[in-house]
Amino acid sequence: MANALDQKLYSYITQLNVAEKKSVLLMLQTFLASRDINSGRVNIEQYNKEIDDALIEFETGNFITQQEMEKQAARW
Repeated sequence: MANALDQKLYSYITQLNVAEKKSVLLMLQTFLASRDINSGRVNIEQYNKEIDDALIEFETGNFITQQEMEKQAARW
């Protein structure tokens, strides 16, 4: 089934002019980018950046202890 769908998509794409192809390409890129965002997954660069940012926060003293967190949670 996917093969038939791929063939149909290809047959339509080959009929488009350059401007239409650019428009379709942009649309597909948008679809794929939003899927990556919605999946909750991050790439390795983003993962490493988040770790580096967290280490900086910790090293500058921007954290609370588990006991402090438990006190805050008890007030919820």
